[in-house]
Amino acid sequence: MQRPSGQPGHGAHLHREPPALLGTRLAMPAQPLWDVCCAPAPAALPAPPPARRARLADLDANVHCSIIGTCLPTAELRRLVPRYAPQLDRKHARDLQIHHTAVELSTAGGPLAKELNKALDTRHAGAIKQFRAADDAHALTQLWQQALAQGDVPSAYWALMTHPAGTPDVRALAFGDVHMLSHLVGAANRADLRRLGDLEEQCARLKEQNLQQQARLHELGAHHAATVDDLRQQLLALKAQRDSLPADAADLQAEVQQLRAALADRDQKLALHTARRHEAEQRLQADQEMLAAARAASDQAIAEAAVAQHELGALEQALLAVAGADNTGASMLPRLDGITIGYVGGRPGTATVLGNMVAAAGGELLLHDGGIEDRRGLLAAMLPRAHLAVFPVDAISHNAMHVTRQTCARHGIACHPLRSASVASFIALLQRLYPATAASS
Repeated sequence: MQRPSGQPGHGAHLHREPPALLGTRLAMPAQPLWDVCCAPAPAALPAPPPARRARLADLDANVHCSIIGTCLPTAELRRLVPRYAPQLDRKHARDLQIHHTAVELSTAGGPLAKELNKALDTRHAGAIKQFRAADDAHALTQLWQQALAQGDVPSAYWALMTHPAGTPDVRALAFGDVHMLSHLVGAANRADLRRLGDLEEQCARLKEQNLQQQARLHELGAHHAATVDDLRQQLLALKAQRDSLPADAADLQAEVQQLRAALADRDQKLALHTARRHEAEQRLQADQEMLAAARAASDQAIAEAAVAQHELGALEQALLAVAGADNTGASMLPRLDGITIGYVGGRPGTATVLGNMVAAAGGELLLHDGGIEDRRGLLAAMLPRAHLAVFPVDAISHNAMHVTRQTCARHGIACHPLRSASVASFIALLQRLYPATAASS
């Protein structure tokens, strides 16, 4: 629908005829045809004579507003209306004043109505010719729906409203469609105005950014020009340096060969030194690993020597005690009154001596060789009878040691490993476990 910016919709100011003029129109229809939000129930549209198209003056006054506002641009109205309304200033009158005066003068008939009718026929001649093919209201409605879908509302609206086959219902249908379109256009205009404001703000920001970018580009261009000048000066200097070189190509070639030979010799020496350095690093790493292993072995030997020294000291004290006591060997051990010791593994000769010594000290030694001759099933039955269990780590099978640890943990029995199956290790352990009784004995 064609409407210049600033022209209000027809529904906002439909012209209302004076009561005297309304009385001269046709009688009211059984049901109102027009939207009650635009005007009170108007008189029924008079059916035009079948032999000709209706003129603007023949139509109901309530549709003049929609026809003039929809089918004629404000520029055309501003050219025609002031001729018949001298009170209007062609340049300074508002669009609403022009529109309102045009509606009033057209409903009153007269010269302006004829001028407006002529302008409408001239502007929409193509649609009038197209609508001539409709010979009844149904065909006319179909043409109107097609034009409405295509957006050609102004021309189709004038052609339909003045068509000989137009009925009050068809005209009412077109009037309602145009009325609702005016609301949609108003809402769209408001949205467009908001978008226009946003676009103007965005345009201002873009202009500012453009100015900044132009300044930046100008600065970069100046920097680029300065760089080009510097490079040009360097190029000239290099050309001058090239011109100052010896002209004898043979001398230059010989110098290049010498430099290449010196470079090859340097590369060869560098590769040799690199290989030697790599070899030295490998030897150093091997020496460091050997040194670490030697230190670990030394630390282990020192620890074993300390343990052995402690055991020898204990054995020496026991032997000194034996020298002043009887030959039973009981004084080598602390008093073991009623203590039962489970001894797993070891050597047969040593186990017999240990058994005699424990018995002389008042205790009992339960022996199990770890499964060599004794059955392994007896080990789990023997250990619960002992107060503590010992086993030499150098004379016991892995399975017997595992069973001993599990059984002692299950029955809450103290379990102590011995460094070796020697008598000295056994005596040192008992003296460490029972120092009070050892001192008193």
